[in-house]
Amino acid sequence: MQLGSGTLFFSFIFSLLSSQYGAEVLNNITPSHPLFEGQTLVSPGLIFELGFFSPNRSGNKYVGIWHKDRFPRKVVWVANRNKPLALIDTLASLRISSNGSLELVDGKQNFVWSTNDTIQVSSSNTSSVAAVLSDDGNFVVKEVIGAGESIWQSFHHPGDTLLPNMMLGFDIKNGKSFFLTAWKSESDPSSGIYTTELGRRTDMPAQLIIWINRSIPFWRSGPWDKSKFIGMPNMDDRYLNGFKVDENVEQGTKYYSYNLPEKTLGYLDLSSQGKLKLMYSENGRNWSLNCEAQKNRCDIYGTCGPYGICSISESPICKCLKGFVPKSHQEWSKGDWTSGCVRKTELFCDRQTNKKSVPLQGKKDDNDDGFWKIIRAKVPDYHQYITSLDLEDKFNDCKIQCLNNCSCLAYALVNNIGCLVWYKDLIDIQKFSNGGVDIYIRLARRELGEGNSFKLIACLTAIGLIIILVAIVFSLHRLRANRKESIPTSRDTLREYIGKHDPSELLIYDFDNILTATDNFSITNKLGQGGFGPVYKGMLQDGKEIAVKRLSSSSGQGIEEFKNEMLLISNLQHKNLVRIMGCCVKQDEKLLIYEFMPNKSLDTFLFDTRKRSVLDWATRFNIIQGIVRGLLYLHHDSYVKVIHRDLKVSNILLDEKMNPKISDFGLARIIEGTQNLENTHKVVGTRGYMSPEYAMGGLFSEKSDVYSFGVLVLEIISSKKNISFSLYDQQLGFLAYAWNLWNEDKGLELVDETLGGSYSSSEVLKCVHIGLLCVQDNAVDRPTMADIALMLSREKDGPQPKMPVFTIQNSAYHPRPHSESINSSKNEASITMIEGR
Repeated sequence: MQLGSGTLFFSFIFSLLSSQYGAEVLNNITPSHPLFEGQTLVSPGLIFELGFFSPNRSGNKYVGIWHKDRFPRKVVWVANRNKPLALIDTLASLRISSNGSLELVDGKQNFVWSTNDTIQVSSSNTSSVAAVLSDDGNFVVKEVIGAGESIWQSFHHPGDTLLPNMMLGFDIKNGKSFFLTAWKSESDPSSGIYTTELGRRTDMPAQLIIWINRSIPFWRSGPWDKSKFIGMPNMDDRYLNGFKVDENVEQGTKYYSYNLPEKTLGYLDLSSQGKLKLMYSENGRNWSLNCEAQKNRCDIYGTCGPYGICSISESPICKCLKGFVPKSHQEWSKGDWTSGCVRKTELFCDRQTNKKSVPLQGKKDDNDDGFWKIIRAKVPDYHQYITSLDLEDKFNDCKIQCLNNCSCLAYALVNNIGCLVWYKDLIDIQKFSNGGVDIYIRLARRELGEGNSFKLIACLTAIGLIIILVAIVFSLHRLRANRKESIPTSRDTLREYIGKHDPSELLIYDFDNILTATDNFSITNKLGQGGFGPVYKGMLQDGKEIAVKRLSSSSGQGIEEFKNEMLLISNLQHKNLVRIMGCCVKQDEKLLIYEFMPNKSLDTFLFDTRKRSVLDWATRFNIIQGIVRGLLYLHHDSYVKVIHRDLKVSNILLDEKMNPKISDFGLARIIEGTQNLENTHKVVGTRGYMSPEYAMGGLFSEKSDVYSFGVLVLEIISSKKNISFSLYDQQLGFLAYAWNLWNEDKGLELVDETLGGSYSSSEVLKCVHIGLLCVQDNAVDRPTMADIALMLSREKDGPQPKMPVFTIQNSAYHPRPHSESINSSKNEASITMIEGR
């Protein structure tokens, strides 16, 4: 009792001191130095911190671990997650007990949580035991005498978070299992209903699974192919080499883990809603999303039921596989697809008494079974693995082994895995826009159109008639097209037009569905007004949010610009380019449907004195880097070189994480690989962003975009509009003002004053330097986007920029670039129109 009273008294005195003088930092916890409220245990490199916390002012208190100096704070491990302390209990402590274990006691010395009641230590007394927090986030109890072996570690008792080098998996022989358990809510770290674990089949390729109440599958990653999970096509390949699965079939162990590059922090989190996210932080910045497991309804396990396939880009999102029909048409009509589908035609194999179909090598029977191919798919659940394949012809051998087994319903040959086959109902199939694998579904041959010779002849006859009719329709269509240029106005002819240009995954939406989604283009859904018409927010029937660009009949974006944007951007895929989902045309209405950007465009923050504080320097620098990546893709990495021609602040959209996406490709042009410059008779763009050679001579190239980018960078740094800038009564333009500050070594004075001193001086000066290099008058003096990417990564320093002197008002002529950079011998372009937007 005396010891307990003394501890209570000490705790009380310490709590008073800590509240008055601030928290104390500890390097370890020992029997003589427990951890009290107001103290924190910090890792040697000041990366992680352990202490008492209360989530979202919940009224309860816990001991947990979080990253030090990263926001928002993410608690990555909780000791007493299922047994909280009272918030008013200021005398609780985390200590080394008399038997060498780590334990948490409340202010009355009642036991709350412990690592283990029977920990055995090799030394004669427990004074040699200490608890320390390492720089990888592992909380370890170990002996400090001798070899310093660990007695207990938090990495073996994960909560809702997997840190780099932690393991998720199992050891069958020793009965060990490491899995994540979500919090019950954002304010309650107790065990929730969602868990994540590695599938426990040692003889099958590994896959991650999220369960509800440890029994109902909620999501799965698809099998591991030795570099990635094939059911997650959007895994960010920057960190792909850091993911790994270690397995030992003989030992009965299989573990998933990952690591990140040096100076990069990260965590894999299972949220209370069952979502799995990988977050990362580079160079001291706050958290950014790397990849996410559940991005839409199709990612939820079994959304479309057995023999159904889910595609988020289609409406409705669920369809039956070929040869199958809905099991319950009534349920499907209500949007409930979980009952799945049933086979229309019984398999030939199932009708045979010997339950074995004719081998593929033999004569093909008209009634035999065949296979239907699904491309870019997530493979179904319950796969089996065939190891004994003919090494010279794996694909054909995989097919034969499936065909010759009446229980085999599908097969797939997956790179780095081998032959997968399915004997159970095919469930959780998803169609991807990229990635995925090819799956072959077993069908009765008549479902494949190969069963009956008479049907084949009839089909060929019908095709012949259709061809004749199409030829007649096409001739009439061409005749009408010669009389008047017009974009196809019906859904069918538009689909025909798009089909000729082969865009990837571009959908044609029904106009009435878009009307419903936007509430008849309600003013309350209006996101903004672009140069070619208004943009509205909408929500499709499947709950997906969209942005609808409604081109007004009087807008400057005519038929060619609409076609250009519709077809060009549909074939450009990059995380820093806005994604077009489809289009819609009805009479005079021309609509483009994009992915929805919740934070609208950059100008809504940058030029609003109330909102610009949201754009701290880290966010602005990230936006600049994202724009560079997007332009680098357009100029160098895409399948064609694309010049945007209208890069400006309002055409930079921001997603929910404030990541930038370049939008509005109505004026974009494709440049052939051998060309450096193009000319145009119609100069259309935005005043203040157009390069001199484009504004005055109609010449455009990738250096035109570089010029616009330079203006954009200087605006992002300063929060000043280039076209409305004025400095007292001086006739000094925005670019000249920026260059003068740079030339006088006052470049930091360009920074938006709302940032105060919270910015990296070196990063700001580098960006000012790059911006001024980009807006030089002569195109050949400007860097390429590849040069800019190197300069931003500190791998290359640029030359000193020349003073920009060009303005439309006082320059009637601007010198052309050197002749060697121009393929044509003479510029015959004449300016017929300059349009300000």
